[in-house]
Amino acid sequence: MQVRVARRRFERAARTYPDAARLEQEVGSRLLERLDYVKIAPRRILDAGSGPARESRELRSRYKGAEIVALDFSAAMLAAGRSRWFEKKKFVCADLAHLPFAAGSVDLVWSNMALHWTDPKTAIEEFARVLAPEGLLMFSTLGPDTLKELRAAAGEERVHRFVDMHDLGDLLVAAGFAAPVMEMEVLALTYARGEQLLEDLRASGQTNARADRPRGMAGKGFLENILSKMQNQATFEVVYGHAWKGAPRKLADGRAIVQFRSPSAS
Repeated sequence: MQVRVARRRFERAARTYPDAARLEQEVGSRLLERLDYVKIAPRRILDAGSGPARESRELRSRYKGAEIVALDFSAAMLAAGRSRWFEKKKFVCADLAHLPFAAGSVDLVWSNMALHWTDPKTAIEEFARVLAPEGLLMFSTLGPDTLKELRAAAGEERVHRFVDMHDLGDLLVAAGFAAPVMEMEVLALTYARGEQLLEDLRASGQTNARADRPRGMAGKGFLENILSKMQNQATFEVVYGHAWKGAPRKLADGRAIVQFRSPSAS
């Protein structure tokens, strides 16, 4: 996946994104509901891959007094969020794989539908680095069955690739997160016209950014063939995850941390 290609697509789509990203808005609402089951009082929240910072208002309402930092790799998307929200908020233009924050400086990393637009291994390692011990990572992303109708009709190389839920869980454990909880649900969207799905994907910037994607222009006949096979339906495999940052096991120089507990008084 080429991050610079994805960034360019979102830059172009900043103006049309809010009306076209209905799936992201719905998943964001469902992810917010999952916060009802965790106990946390964060002082600083990182909205990682925020886009126009859709969920920032609800996060501010839940965690009054918390500092919220909206981060996205698209300056145009951040500008759209800055013009939309009036509360005092910080906006940072950066990649999830290179977070410009000190280690242990964030209490909650919130990432809605952004992880599949970067290298998930590097991003998860960065989330672990900036989170304070006992900090929480809460995220949603897309799994391999996403857009399977479009994939079958257009070909594997013409549809974005998504990471399996179990592989994401393994990445969380490897990065030092404790007991990650992973969930998955399948959402099927039906369109009056097959073109509407393609229009929504383009208007929200969510088109193929694979490095091996075909570069040539597809003809009208190719597009008509795809639409005839799709049956006006699109499947999205939505993956939800949350995990707590565990206590550090090593020092910066690589030495292991060993904890000694005094024996209980007899």
